[in-house]
Amino acid sequence: MAAAKQVIPSEEPLSPFSRLFSLPGQDCFNIITMGCKTEGNAHAIVEGLKNTLINHPRFSSILETGLGEHKVKAKWIPTTVRVEDHVIVPDIDPNIENPDQFLEDYTTNMALSPMDKSKPLWEFHLLQLKTSYAGSVAVARFHHSLGDGMSLMSLLLACTRKTCDLEALPTFVVPKKSNERHICWSLIAWFWFIVRLLFHTCVEVFKSMVIVCSTRDNATPLKGKPGTTISVNKFMHRIFSLDDVKVVKNAMNMTVNDVLLGVVQAGLSRYLSQRFDLNKTSKSRKILEKNSIYGVVFFNLRPNRNIEDLAKMMEKGSKSRWGNSIGYVLFPLWIRLEEDTFEYIRRAKITMDRKKLSLEPIFSFALLKFTMKVLGLKALKNLVNSIFSRTSVIFTNVVGPDEEISFFDHEISYIAASSCGVPQGLTIHIQSYVKKVIINLAVDLNVIPDPHHLCDLFIDSLNSMKSAVLEMGSQKMEV
Repeated sequence: MAAAKQVIPSEEPLSPFSRLFSLPGQDCFNIITMGCKTEGNAHAIVEGLKNTLINHPRFSSILETGLGEHKVKAKWIPTTVRVEDHVIVPDIDPNIENPDQFLEDYTTNMALSPMDKSKPLWEFHLLQLKTSYAGSVAVARFHHSLGDGMSLMSLLLACTRKTCDLEALPTFVVPKKSNERHICWSLIAWFWFIVRLLFHTCVEVFKSMVIVCSTRDNATPLKGKPGTTISVNKFMHRIFSLDDVKVVKNAMNMTVNDVLLGVVQAGLSRYLSQRFDLNKTSKSRKILEKNSIYGVVFFNLRPNRNIEDLAKMMEKGSKSRWGNSIGYVLFPLWIRLEEDTFEYIRRAKITMDRKKLSLEPIFSFALLKFTMKVLGLKALKNLVNSIFSRTSVIFTNVVGPDEEISFFDHEISYIAASSCGVPQGLTIHIQSYVKKVIINLAVDLNVIPDPHHLCDLFIDSLNSMKSAVLEMGSQKMEV
């Protein structure tokens, strides 16, 4: 691939959310780990980035916050990028005793270390390290002011190509359209949809505002002690089979997202019951039911576009929409000791269907923008802190490529993503890739002292659901 000449764009003002994430103490980073099947080649990655990523204006600009002695307008200042300064290859002992633990520690230290703001706010670390899942590992760190996690992940995937066709961009699973779509053209059906949309929007937005405006923090077992500062200080990931998820999904006629949310609720319920030494008695159930635990679930507000459109973001003169454009909903987690393991999935579906049939994600995004424009950065910072102080978990779920891909001649075995910088004790990010599901936990060890055990409980919960499905199938065959 021939090196392309870097295009220097013009200066651009910072968006409201880029300004928020550039404030002192508000540094947020997106961490994307890519396991490679072969040994890493730093030269190939450097040359590949020269032809793709740095052609995007955000990745070839320096962040001017306007917060120094000389009060200037916050903006992106174009610069010439030396890609070699952004690709780091640490010297690692090839005979290291526990490579998986080393990767966790390295990722954690990288995520928590400050980023040099005298150059564009991104970097790649190439680790010549054989782990349980990969022959080498590339870890990318992006400052959140560059864009939201969905934008950054999509842009990174637009740099990849299919392994079966090195000229073709990745493909993704497209949700099947309902065969009854024509019913929506019925006047009565359309009217009923509008009524339900308005009703659920009013109800869900009202409940969300009550939580955010609450005069006291809702103390939960997934929060630190009162007055302590919550911060992520541990990253880890685990891989399991997407086919196992689909077995449960097909049996219950639900979505993959419903099943994954159900697995998270089941795993957290088991974790809290074990941590507080509870058993399945009526008294134990009441102890868990007293804790109202809320999670933040993020929604991508951009219209769906093809991967080709995302690749154009790195072409000269691209006008593709970019930046932080995500909404959120406050999701009440079903933390109970249930005899029926499927109840966690049913509860997840009921709640998420209400959220999807409302404008709460759009309202939340509009509320943040309104607060920024009318009341200023300080008010926006207080609002964001209020949201996270009244919730206990962040949950995101991203659909990945359905065919194997390569990243500048490196065949990818898995992709894991997460973020840090928000005052939350537990962030759960789930990413699919071909026939794999990668669950990535970012935790505060003072809140979740044993994240590996929590991850085991998530996988055990899925296995219990799959076993229950197979048992139901065998019973039907006997009948």
